[in-house]
Amino acid sequence: MTSGTSRRARVLAAAVGTGVLVPLVATATPASAAAPAVTCTSAKAGLAAKLKKDITAALATRKGTVAVGLYDRSTNTTCTLRASSAYDSASIVKVTVLATLLWDAKKTNRYLTDRETTLAKAMITKSDNAATSTLWKQLGMTKIKNFLAAAGMTQTKPGANGYWGLTQITVTDEQKLLKLLTAKNAVLSDNSRAYIIKLMGQVVSSQRWGTPYGVPSGVTVAVKNGWLQRSTNGWRVHSVGAFKGGGHDYVMTVLSHGNSTMNYGIATIQAVAKVIHRDLAAS
Repeated sequence: MTSGTSRRARVLAAAVGTGVLVPLVATATPASAAAPAVTCTSAKAGLAAKLKKDITAALATRKGTVAVGLYDRSTNTTCTLRASSAYDSASIVKVTVLATLLWDAKKTNRYLTDRETTLAKAMITKSDNAATSTLWKQLGMTKIKNFLAAAGMTQTKPGANGYWGLTQITVTDEQKLLKLLTAKNAVLSDNSRAYIIKLMGQVVSSQRWGTPYGVPSGVTVAVKNGWLQRSTNGWRVHSVGAFKGGGHDYVMTVLSHGNSTMNYGIATIQAVAKVIHRDLAAS
């Protein structure tokens, strides 16, 4: 909620309490306090306008601060909201950890060890924190930063002192990573990309909420979610996903904080995901 909206709510509440009618124009939110708008572009006629309208509507009544990223290769469609706003990563960073591990292994022309494979699977499919801490420590800050540089993820700041869940992430960088996972590139080998997507497709059922919500039948799903409660900004609830089928090939990131509960954040993400899947399927 913007400061202008809060002020209007207070004034209206006071008006209700005193029986005085307050002209709406007197409490209009200044333009400078307006929330950022969803922006969309597409090669498909009418799709950008529809997505902008529907994502905006999905968020209209939701509290918290939400960032959205969408990219569909098939229609060259992009949507963004707060693309460069920083969020505590929570478990979303686990995809970056695995990508770094595979990138580093490729540089030294080696396969992952059985131990690394076991840790990687637990980290992605069950969101295992201990496995993540082990791999984070093994890699070290230099390798993690070097991978981020290679991937062009210039807005991502790794968490200090082993606090990987406090890595600062943005929609822009998460979308860059998802694009690397879903198309041939010089950073990650085809085998590495396929391995990450495979594990993201095997996430346990209790953690398959978020961006996959409302996905059409026949569309493959790869997902990783993150959730974290802190004393400031309430719950951070995030979801990244890659989807292919039905004539589309798209990646989606929804980051949020200021949620009253984890479930509230999930519902917000799913409201956005539902209209995105629907609009793309209809295009």
